[in-house]
Amino acid sequence: MTCKQLPTFLAVAALASLSASLLAQQPAQQPSDQKMKPEETEVWQPVPPVVTPAATNGAAPSDAIALFDGKSLDEWVNVSDQQPAKWDLVDGLMRVNKSGGSIQTKRKFKNYQLHIEFRIPESITGSGQARGNSGVFLASTGPGDSGYELQVLDSYQNSTYVNGMAGSLYKQSIPLANAARKPGEWNVYDVAWTAPVFNDDGSLKTPAYVTVFWNGILVDNHFELKGQTLYIGKPFYKAYDTAPIKLQAHGDKSEPINFRNIWIRNLP
Repeated sequence: MTCKQLPTFLAVAALASLSASLLAQQPAQQPSDQKMKPEETEVWQPVPPVVTPAATNGAAPSDAIALFDGKSLDEWVNVSDQQPAKWDLVDGLMRVNKSGGSIQTKRKFKNYQLHIEFRIPESITGSGQARGNSGVFLASTGPGDSGYELQVLDSYQNSTYVNGMAGSLYKQSIPLANAARKPGEWNVYDVAWTAPVFNDDGSLKTPAYVTVFWNGILVDNHFELKGQTLYIGKPFYKAYDTAPIKLQAHGDKSEPINFRNIWIRNLP
């Protein structure tokens, strides 16, 4: 190669190298869909079951189990002794009886959709955690406060630690918003609960997840729980299969709160 040919050779080599580099950066070509038929990507089975929506939002759909419909407490028992629930039935509402203790469902559940409404009394007194305190335990795994608690509290202009306000998974999640209605008005929780799964030896296979809408506002978005919700200490998992849902009779001295319109749908 002569000296005169060298610049031309180098230019060609540089161009070839650049072309190879650009080709290497191109995304892999997607397989052609031209030979496929539309039917090849259609799924026809299994057909989802028909569920008839309620006439009004918040009412139970056709496949729901009514846990409280304003008529009786037959679906509930005392946590302490499994005897009939000692809470008060007043004007179609279920009122917390603090001396009666916490109550839980007779039935046990795994994965589900839950709808529950609660009202803080307009005359509520106290502050912080001592103001309308209760809780919805999405899985009750033992006596007392064992399980996974979605906090109930008066969080309307009431300051407390944010992982203990209404809408929190107690001491674990901080709700994405404070959607509290003022005392005397009804609050609504709509919950999707995915139960934890355990291996045969009791070790954790997959954690619990929960999504919560509070008065129609998303406040917990597929939140991963680190274990049971504890007042003191770090959360941990304890193996279980199915569990009842528990409502807490908290020991604070404020006026008792009311619940209504509680229903549940089992999920796969």
